[in-house]
Amino acid sequence: QVQLVESGGGLVQAGGSLRLSCAASGLTFSTYTMGWFRQVPGEEREFVAAISSSGGRTYYADSGKGRFTISRDNAKNTVYLQMNSLKPEDTAVYYCAAGRVSPGNYRDRVRYDYWGQGTQVTVSS
Repeated sequence: QVQLVESGGGLVQAGGSLRLSCAASGLTFSTYTMGWFRQVPGEEREFVAAISSSGGRTYYADSGKGRFTISRDNAKNTVYLQMNSLKPEDTAVYYCAAGRVSPGNYRDRVRYDYWGQGTQVTVSS
């Protein structure tokens, strides 16, 4: 049974930082693309960042470029999202996802097979 468990969310002031983690089990982690998405109530889940199975390629939504960094540790079956210079508009539930996703499709949430339960990130102004 595949499980993705996010942690690291919380309340932070604008300009602050958070590091999200997603621990995976039940799958061959090193063969999966990992992605981070976020969702605000009433809106669609949107792409934040993705990292290839080896970690050699990373992709970011424009909203996070220069502020967010995705990384992974295949020995620990964990993917991370370092978020700096946080803004109130970054407030959302953040989800990690796993899938065998080809380049060019990283932003497409339907390409991901497994999802975590999400972790709330709240940025106060």
